[in-house]
Amino acid sequence: MDAVMARKIDGTDTALDPGDVDELRAQVGEQLVSPGDAAYEDSRRVWNGMIDKWPALIMRCRGVADVVASVHFARTHDLPLAVRGGGHNVAGFGTCDGGLVIDLAPMRGIHVDPATRTARAGGGATWADLDRETQHFGLAAPGGIVSTTGIAGLTLGGGQGWLRRTYGMACDSLISADVVTADGESVTASETEHSDLFWALRGGGGNFGVVTSFEYRLHPVGPMVAFAGPAYPLESAPSIIAAMGRFAADAPDEVNVSATLMTIPPAPSFPVELHGRQVVIVGAIYVGDPTEGERVLQPLRELEEPLLDLSGTLPYTALQQMFDPFFPAHEHHHYWKSAYLAGLGDDAASTLVEHAASWPSRMSMVGIWALGGALRRVEASATATGDRTAPFLLEILTNWADPQERDANIDWARTLFDAMMPFSTGKTNFNFPGLGNEPGFVQAALGDNWDRLVAVKRTYDPTNLFRQNQNIDPGT
Repeated sequence: MDAVMARKIDGTDTALDPGDVDELRAQVGEQLVSPGDAAYEDSRRVWNGMIDKWPALIMRCRGVADVVASVHFARTHDLPLAVRGGGHNVAGFGTCDGGLVIDLAPMRGIHVDPATRTARAGGGATWADLDRETQHFGLAAPGGIVSTTGIAGLTLGGGQGWLRRTYGMACDSLISADVVTADGESVTASETEHSDLFWALRGGGGNFGVVTSFEYRLHPVGPMVAFAGPAYPLESAPSIIAAMGRFAADAPDEVNVSATLMTIPPAPSFPVELHGRQVVIVGAIYVGDPTEGERVLQPLRELEEPLLDLSGTLPYTALQQMFDPFFPAHEHHHYWKSAYLAGLGDDAASTLVEHAASWPSRMSMVGIWALGGALRRVEASATATGDRTAPFLLEILTNWADPQERDANIDWARTLFDAMMPFSTGKTNFNFPGLGNEPGFVQAALGDNWDRLVAVKRTYDPTNLFRQNQNIDPGT
């Protein structure tokens, strides 16, 4: 075969020896994809349409052996190494230019043990995959709110979703993880084995190796849950957000509530007269008996006369997929940031609504998640995610379709982020990294756990082979 052109970690271009590539291909067959192969174009794409990178090689891993071979090849040839689970990382860390991509998508097998309420899932599984299997037994692991998201990236970044106040973060339900480290060794990390690595994996991202499988503790959820989803006018958002905050402060752990500022899209599922209307939607679920849940959530539906009410009892799997249509793969461009808020006073709410009303793209959203409950009861030092005492999380989800609108949308998101800093704790969420190169982002996300994480990084990846991520530099 012809030489494959690549780009080394130091940025210099190089031609990979055809014999070396052939030797790797002899081990893995058609699972190795290179430019010119029919599968290359589809294989190189990630979820965020703004990301357009061209790897030298893509390894579609079937198992641990393929991952180990990939790690050895990247290290031997000094290539950038990206790891892709679900491919949903908004900064595009699941791919790279000129390097090697470990694609875990083929590794999506899931086994549920209902007797022990545990599940083991491959590193390429999505939350839709996991939910489908666990819900068969009326169980779930805490995930996100978009079912096409990979379990790997979300869990390694901490992970919060509809079950956060009831059962905590995704990483809180992690029992063990099988990991291929930078030296190609396959290890199991848990409370009793490689406990330093296990601690770091729960919120420290993909810095320490390739997680090939996750073992989760499962919890009773569904199959039906009560959902509240009233939509109020955006001009009412300051009072609605304040009321949501007061409700959350007194709510039991079974209640998970948020407020989303958005524009009603021109979709058949929404009344025509509301298309293009800016609203604040209060979204809440009750994890428990749906009848009791409808009673508990009823006050959220009566904050004022709603424009639209999406409330009802629905399958948990349907809830998990509710936001999927807003985030189709490859079609839209995305830039996401976040901040933990110390409170939601009048000034904070007014500032938020003022900026949201001027967003350049009607596909953008701003979310306020009420925290507390099980989240707050985990000590800052217990996992790499750090402090959890903030009462609210702000999510700035900037989404647009026209590539020419990139600068306007990113500038808007950064302006809103800066305007909300006076109301923040200074901490950010690891799964909302902007472009991935924002100064101080990783330290702000990890806080006081930074030095301990650097020490773990030096132990398991001293040369920073795994750097295509929200990176913890071992040389820091």
